[in-house]
Order: sequence, then C-alpha cells, then structure tokens
Amino acid sequence: MSETFESNLAASQKDEGENQKAFTDLKAAKEEEIDAGKAQIDSKTSEKAETDEKNANAKIDVEDTKNSLSADEQFLMMLKDKCQMTDKEWEARQKTRQLEMEAVSKALAVLSGDDAHDLFTRTFSPALIQESATDASNRRARASVLLSVAAQRAHSPKLAALAYRVRLDAFQRVKKNIDDMIAALLQEKADEIKHKDFCVDEFNSNQLQIERKQREKTDLTAQTADLDATINSLAKAIETLKSEVGEMQVQLKRAGEDRQKQNTEFQLTVADQRQTQKMLKAALVVLQDFYGKKQAPSFSQTEDPVGPPPPPGFQEYSKNAASGGVLSMIEQIIADAKAMEADAIRSEEDAQKAYEDFVKETNNSIEAKSRDIVNKSEQKAKSESELVDAKKAKDAALLELEQLSNYKTELEQSCNFIVNNFDVRQTARDEEIEALRQAKAILSGAKFEEFLQSP
Repeated sequence: MSETFESNLAASQKDEGENQKAFTDLKAAKEEEIDAGKAQIDSKTSEKAETDEKNANAKIDVEDTKNSLSADEQFLMMLKDKCQMTDKEWEARQKTRQLEMEAVSKALAVLSGDDAHDLFTRTFSPALIQESATDASNRRARASVLLSVAAQRAHSPKLAALAYRVRLDAFQRVKKNIDDMIAALLQEKADEIKHKDFCVDEFNSNQLQIERKQREKTDLTAQTADLDATINSLAKAIETLKSEVGEMQVQLKRAGEDRQKQNTEFQLTVADQRQTQKMLKAALVVLQDFYGKKQAPSFSQTEDPVGPPPPPGFQEYSKNAASGGVLSMIEQIIADAKAMEADAIRSEEDAQKAYEDFVKETNNSIEAKSRDIVNKSEQKAKSESELVDAKKAKDAALLELEQLSNYKTELEQSCNFIVNNFDVRQTARDEEIEALRQAKAILSGAKFEEFLQSP
C-alpha cells in the first residue's frame, strides 16, 4: 500500500509540474498575444483615416467571409457525422467489451466450480495432493476472487483471464504474469500521460498558429484591397495626365498656327501702311510744290480799243482757298498711318511675347506632367508587384490555414478520446495495478481480509 501511495504521489507531483509548465507557456503566449494586440491597436488607430476608402473593398471581404463560413459549416456537418460515427463505434466497443466480460465471467464460473477444480487438480497436479496444497489453493482462490472483483469494476477482460489463470498456474508463473501486467499497465499509463501532454501542447500551438494566420490573412486581405484601390487610382491619374498632355500639345499646335496667321496679317498691315504713307507723302510733295509757287501776272487790257469792244477774257486766276485743308488732311492721314503702323508693331510684339510665354508655360506644364506620369507609372508598377506578392502571401496563408485546420482535425481524432477520458482511464488503470499488486501480495502470504476492507 505504501508503495502504491508513493507511486500515486509521484505521478500527481509530475502531473502538477507539467500542468504548471503548460500554464506558464500558455500565459506567456497569451501575454505575447496581448502585446501584439496593443501594437495592432496603435497601428489600426493610425489607419482609421483610410477606412472610408476601404469601405467599397469590404464587400469583397464579406463575400470571402460568406464563402469561408459556408466551407466551415460544411466541415462542421462532416465533423458532426464523424463524431456520431465515433460515438456509435464507442458504444459498439463498449457493448462488445461487456459481452466479452460476461462470457469470461461465465467461463470463469464454470471453470471455478468444485468439480472443475477437483478435475484440474487430478489432471494437472496429482503430485500436489498434500497438506501444503490446501493453503496454496486457498490463496489462489482468494487472489482469483480479488482479481475477478477488480475485473468487473474496471471492465478488464485481461484481469478476468488472469483471475482464471491464478486458479490453475503455479505461483511463480502467476507472479511473473502479474509483474508483467503491472509493468505493461505502468508503461501504458506513462505513454498515455505523454500522449495527453503532447495533445495539450499541440492543441495550444495549433490554436495560436491559427489565430496568427487569421490575423495575417485579414491584414493581407486589407493590403490587397488597398493596393487594388491604389493601382486603380494611379491608372486613372495616369490616363488623366496623358489626356491633359495631349490637350496641351494640341493647344500648343493651334497657338503656333494662330501666331503664324497673326504675323502674316501683321506683315501685310505694316506693308500697306508704309505704302500708303509713301504714296501720300509723294502726293503731298506735288501739292505743296504747286500751291507753294507765286501767282502769275494778269494780262488784262488797260486802254479801250478803237471800234467795238472785244469779247471779255479770263477773269483773274486765284488759288483754291480749300487747298490748305486738303494738305492738312493728307498730313493727318499720313500721321494716322504711322500711328496704325506703330500700333500694329506694338500689338505684334505683345502677341509674340504672349505666345512665347504660353509656349514656355505649356512646355513646363507638359514636362511636369510627363515627370508625374513617369513617377505614377513607377508607383503603379511597384504597387502591382506588391499586389502580386501580397496575393501569393495570402494564398500561402490560406493554404497554411487549411493545413492547420486539417491538422487540428487529425489531433481531435487522435486526442479527443484520450483527453476527455484521461482521468477515468488513469483511475481505472491505477485500480487494475492496485488489484494486481494485492493479488500478488495474497499469493505471497498476505491476508485476504485486509484487502476486502479497502474501498
């Protein structure tokens, strides 16, 4: 009994240490998650201003979520079906074990009868019909009863079979079988503890990895949406800039053509004004020469002739009184022609300067927009490359999530039964080990009544 209690205490202490280690690891992992969550809160706060632009892309996320939910629901239905099948298999196994135990118990009852015992004694051990054989037979019977009770309590066909062998086999062989069974049960117990610890660690690790990949998938989904929006925005901006550059080039060409027409008209206007001035100056010289000379003497007759009077002659010739106004008018026209020529020259100079300024500003604007097109094209190419990488990373994350989900399913299939029934199985195994030790003690000479008083 002391050895059993010490063994149980050591196992409990080991379990407590392992549970403490698992709690410490889980606590550290959760603290790491909390720190990561705080960091994400800070980053998400800075990204709040961009949320409005992401609203349209959220519809795509909703569609993906619906698809994922549909896939999860299908997986849940499959899992429920599998669990139902597992429950049915468990019930079938329990029923089979119960039938096996009943059959072994019935066989044990048949083989444990007095007639069978006498027959086996005469058949197998005729040399043991001595006084000392009675005590050994009693001890075997007591050990067999103890093992039978333990077999019924633990639902163990192995113990039931051993209870039968105790009645027939020699002490040394039975003790060796008991020792072998105890060693096997202890090994099974250690293996099951190891398996349970492995399952707990793997479940925790798998859950952490799934949560990380879910966050990574969410971030990558948002990143791809941002990159899509950025690429579309840059493409529209590039098209707008190209259209503006094209329009400026058209306007520049039209301005050149208009400037050419204006210059041609200017040349004609200046030539006409200068020719007009030349002609008017020539006419003015002629008129000034004529009107500037002295008046010719008069040839009128001073004496009356003899005979009838002659016919009247020319009256005295005088210059046109309006000649001065004509000359002034010609001079005014010449002055007006000079003024028009000067205005035309000034207008030409202003138009030429305006055209040169327009060409300079337009070329500067075209150059700036061309640089902007180059920069935006580089940004668009970079964003497209990042989008390709982000989509690859997202596909990889989705694949890893699928693999983690499949591994979780494998863990559940492998571990759920052991984890859920760990305490019950450990208790049953401890009871089997204790029954075997008590049976060995009885076979070694211990009193049977002491064990019957134990609960």
